[in-house]
Amino acid sequence: MEDKMLNFEITQDIMKEVNKTVIGKENIVRKVLTAIIAKGHILIEDIPGVGKTTLALAFSKVMNLEYNRLQFTPDVLSTDVIGYHVITRDGELGDYKQGPVVCNLFLADEINRTSSKTQSALLEVMEEGSVTVDGITMQVPKPFTVIATQNPVGSIGTHMLPESQLDRFMIRLSMGYPDVAGEIRMLKDRNGENPLSKMKEVVSREDILTMQQQAEKIYVNDSIYEYLVKLILMTRRDPYVELGVSPRGSIALLNMAKANAYINGRDFLVPDDIRSIFYDIISHRIILKPEARVNNVSLEQVSKGILKQVQAPKIG
Repeated sequence: MEDKMLNFEITQDIMKEVNKTVIGKENIVRKVLTAIIAKGHILIEDIPGVGKTTLALAFSKVMNLEYNRLQFTPDVLSTDVIGYHVITRDGELGDYKQGPVVCNLFLADEINRTSSKTQSALLEVMEEGSVTVDGITMQVPKPFTVIATQNPVGSIGTHMLPESQLDRFMIRLSMGYPDVAGEIRMLKDRNGENPLSKMKEVVSREDILTMQQQAEKIYVNDSIYEYLVKLILMTRRDPYVELGVSPRGSIALLNMAKANAYINGRDFLVPDDIRSIFYDIISHRIILKPEARVNNVSLEQVSKGILKQVQAPKIG
């Protein structure tokens, strides 16, 4: 891929190939790719069996990413995630046995079934791209993305993710059930073979790094910066909101919007780049007041209300 130009066709080819396996979820596939280009992490909250693991595997194959998966259960320890050093007979630190998180695409399956202590093992690597074991810090490969799945809050054996953990995820998505046509097609495609085995590589890891660098250079007009900040401020001032979006959320919204513009083949940001992903960015960062539940006000309604209240700038 040439560094001097945006390559709209490449992103379309990636999504087209993933959609061959993840059927009927074009919007979800697009948002996951957008988050990867934005160097973000993805949280998928849904019931078991709707294709979350297949989604992660499909992206790893299409983008030639080293992929590891860890099933989180109550007995999983921090060392099971980040690895450990072997202690020699003399009591010295020996070889480092790397954990599954040392890869390009890490699937943390059912992350809310494990303890908060184990969940916290991901905080450093998600923010800084490194793991620290016994005081020794090591970088994980680039690109690096965490796709975590969690069962709906209230399911048996689940632990709520703390706010600091949720804030590390760029977006939160829900796949949902496929429609009738999509489920029929899925059944036909799996008649005797696994569709994942037929997937082809579209880009290399070096291409992904180039795409991420190009997306960072997307031009942002001052009026767009002001629009974005006004939206974030409204999440902190809304009468139904107890906890609004943090500055980390502002950065996530900007980076995700840039990546969205990149996928659309533009080298500049427009308000729709922000509006189209606004709810996915803020939904897991906002805590509503009890009054919201009493008045049957949902997060989605709060999000839509904010978008209506803040006037978008006109870009010539």
